[in-house]
Amino acid sequence: MPDLLPEKSIDSVLAIIMGGGQGSRLFPLTHNRSKPAVPLAAKCRIVDIPISNCINSGIRKMYVLTQYNSESLNRHVTSAYRFDHFGDNFVHILAAQQTPGDDKWYQGTADAVRQNLSYFLERPYKYFLILSGDQLYRMDFRLMLSQHLATGADLTIATTPVPRGPARAFGLMHTDAESRITRFVEKPGGNDALLDQLAMPAGLLKSVGLPEEEERFQASMGIYLFNRKVLEDALDNDSADFGKNIIPGIIKDKSVYSYIFDDYWEDIGTIASYYEANLECTKIVPKFNFFDSKNPIYTRARLLPASKINNAVIEEALLSDGCIITSATIRRSIIGVRSVIESGCEITDSIIIGSDYYNKVRFVDGKETSQPILIGAGTKIHRAIIDKNVTIGKNVVIHPRDRVNADTEWCHIRDGIVVVPKGKVIPDGTVV
Repeated sequence: MPDLLPEKSIDSVLAIIMGGGQGSRLFPLTHNRSKPAVPLAAKCRIVDIPISNCINSGIRKMYVLTQYNSESLNRHVTSAYRFDHFGDNFVHILAAQQTPGDDKWYQGTADAVRQNLSYFLERPYKYFLILSGDQLYRMDFRLMLSQHLATGADLTIATTPVPRGPARAFGLMHTDAESRITRFVEKPGGNDALLDQLAMPAGLLKSVGLPEEEERFQASMGIYLFNRKVLEDALDNDSADFGKNIIPGIIKDKSVYSYIFDDYWEDIGTIASYYEANLECTKIVPKFNFFDSKNPIYTRARLLPASKINNAVIEEALLSDGCIITSATIRRSIIGVRSVIESGCEITDSIIIGSDYYNKVRFVDGKETSQPILIGAGTKIHRAIIDKNVTIGKNVVIHPRDRVNADTEWCHIRDGIVVVPKGKVIPDGTVV
């Protein structure tokens, strides 16, 4: 723990995890679930990342704000995060609701916090850590709090150095030599003259271990550490978003600093970014390490048998619990819980999210029937995301071919990736 961090300071922090809006860019994965509930890396959910970062940083009082399709997220959080009954630690879901003071759904990030502010102020928290629920990274928030206290900041914003190309799509900060933020620009796009003004100075690059000759920009990570009174004052209006509305005004009037985070960070906001972030985990040395024993990623414990592999070829893959794989070839892919893959299957560059059960129970004319959930013999899957509880017949071909964006009877294609929706049944011999 940093020397600058006073004892018990971390106990004064409340974490607020933003569940996001409708998640349309992650459709169809968000058709029946909220963004934080989308499965990640075979065993986890996206929400496990910010919650685990908080737990590993000693922050054990958290709210998760959501409004769309929150049932699966609620079920996951309730079953996964149960702290000591004799302590005051918690992870609670706060879904959008009508109240005497407000009968609208969340209009943005700031509005979501505003509508729940009465809950956050019930206890004497000194600091409020606001986190995004759809990012993949590992951060020790104690370091951020330590800098926040050392600088006497009213607000500290986490930023990450990015090159010019990606910088065009981010909110960018410009700071002085002491990392105090002097300017904020929301998504500068193709304005190169403006970008030239926002580049990190050589001294600041050197201070975070980057070559002085490199061009980098401080992109906002959507992670904010507020002092209590500053947050109350900042929300005493009807502004909808922190990035677009609240932050520019605070920079003018308050002491706002940048906490520079120079490590792996991925915003999982689109099908393409979700796909790449998952497959990155299959590499021999991935950028994000799920095997870090000192800072583990926590998730729901499942009472499932070990996976059974019968004469298969598996290269650069993640396999979850309870799978049965027989005479199949799997390369650079993720195989989720309870996946049953029959002989002759070829799965490459794909994400098989898995199943909630091995058999799907149906009632036809009042009689119970059972259909196994599996990937049938001889099926070939390439560059695809197969959502939960999908049954795929024998000799099916799933491949994007030259399609970039399309909608068919069996799937949705986004960014050249085939996404088969949850619960779909694809008959034998189908070419998707």
